[in-house]
Amino acid sequence: MKHLTEMVEHHKQGVENGIYAVCSAHPRVLEAAIRFARDHGTPLLIEATSNQVDQFGGYTGMTPVDFRRFVLSLAAELEYPEAQLILGGDHLGPNRWQQSPAAEAMGHAEDLIKSYVAAGFKKIHLDCSMSCADDPTPLTDDIVAERAARLAKIAEATCQQTFGVCDLVYVIGTEVPVPGGAHETLNTLEVTTPQAAQATLRAHFSAFEKQGLSAIWPRIIGLVVQPGVEFDHTHVIDYVPEKAVALSKMVEDFDTLIYEAHSTDYQTPQALKRLVRDHFAILKVGPALTFALREALFALASIEEELVPARACSGLRTVLENVMLDKPGYWQSHYHGDSHARRLARGYSYSDRVRYYWPDKEIDDALAHLVRNLADEELPLPLISQYLPLQYTRVREGDIAATPHALIIDHIQDVIRQYHTACQGNNE
Repeated sequence: MKHLTEMVEHHKQGVENGIYAVCSAHPRVLEAAIRFARDHGTPLLIEATSNQVDQFGGYTGMTPVDFRRFVLSLAAELEYPEAQLILGGDHLGPNRWQQSPAAEAMGHAEDLIKSYVAAGFKKIHLDCSMSCADDPTPLTDDIVAERAARLAKIAEATCQQTFGVCDLVYVIGTEVPVPGGAHETLNTLEVTTPQAAQATLRAHFSAFEKQGLSAIWPRIIGLVVQPGVEFDHTHVIDYVPEKAVALSKMVEDFDTLIYEAHSTDYQTPQALKRLVRDHFAILKVGPALTFALREALFALASIEEELVPARACSGLRTVLENVMLDKPGYWQSHYHGDSHARRLARGYSYSDRVRYYWPDKEIDDALAHLVRNLADEELPLPLISQYLPLQYTRVREGDIAATPHALIIDHIQDVIRQYHTACQGNNE
C-alpha cells in the first residue's frame, strides 16, 4: 500500500513522520476524521477490529464488505478521494474464537482473513497470540508466528486471486500480555524489551520463510510493542521516552520496519510527538474519539436543559443510563465498586464502554430528539462558552457554525488535531 510504505520510507530517512489509525465504526467519528483528512489533504487510515467486524457481522453487525461500503459511502458523500483512504484490519486471528479448539478457531481465522482481504482491506495486523481451548498457556513465539504465517499465506493468495496483485502490508505482534504471562497494571506497566521484540521478529521471519513468504518481508512494516502507554477507567500512563530508549534504538537496524503503538488514547500532545519521533510511528486511537463524541453530546444535553422546557427535553442522559442498566453486558464485567462508582464509570470512564450503546434504537431516538430540539433554537454563545469552550472560540472566529452537528464534529476533531500534529514530524 503506497501511502504506508512511503510513510515508512520517509520516517527511515529521518523525517520523524507517522500516521494515526482511526479505530471506530461510529458514523460521526468517521465523518469527523474524513472531513479533517479532506480539509488537510492527507491520507486517512481507518481500521476495524476482529471483534467489531468479521465474516459473521461482529458486534457492529457488519462484515468487512459492509464496513468498506459504509466507509466509502461516507467518503463519497464528503467528497474525499477513495485513493487517499486506507482500510486496515486489527488483531486478525483466532481471538474471537478462543473458547474453541485451535483447529476450529484457526479455521474461522482463515475465513476472517479471506473476508478482509477480498473486501479490499490493505493493512493487515496478524495476531495469533491468544491461547485457544486446547492450547498451552502462554503460547510460544514459534506457535504464534507459525499461525500468523499460515494466515499471511492465505492473505497473499486471496489478494492475488481477487485483485491480480499482492499489495498488502502487514503488522505483526501484540502489545497485550498473553494469559499467564506478564500482568500489567497502572503501577507496573512494563515496556517491551528489545530482546522480546527481536524474538518475535526472528520467530516470524523463520515461519514466513517456511511458508515460502520471505519475499514479503519488506511489506511487514510494523511490529506491535508496548512502549509504556496505557489507560484504565480513570488514569492514564503517559509515555516516558527514557524508559523506551533501548526499544526505540533496536528498530533502527531494520530498513523497512517501524513500531505500531496501541492504546495511545489520552496521551498528551507532547507524548504523541515523542512516540512518533522514537519510531512508534503508527498511533492507534479509538476510545478517545468516542469519549470526545460523548463529551460533546453530554454538553449539548446540558445546553438543551437550559433552553427547552423539561417536558420537551430529549432526556438523553437518562435514556442512556436506563438502557445501560437494562442491558449491562458491555460494561458489567469492566466496572467495579459501589453503585456510585459504577454510575460514574458508565458515563465518564476513559474506557468508554458507552460507545457500544450508541446504536441502540432508544438511545438513537433520544439523540435525534436532542439534535432536533437544538436545531430549532439559536444556541446562545454564553452557553457554548460554558460547555464547549474550544468550539466557542471557533464559532466566534467564524470557523464553525453554532449548530449541534458542527459542534459535535469539531469537538471530535480536537482529538484528531493532536494526532495529526504529532504525525507531521519535522515536515511541519
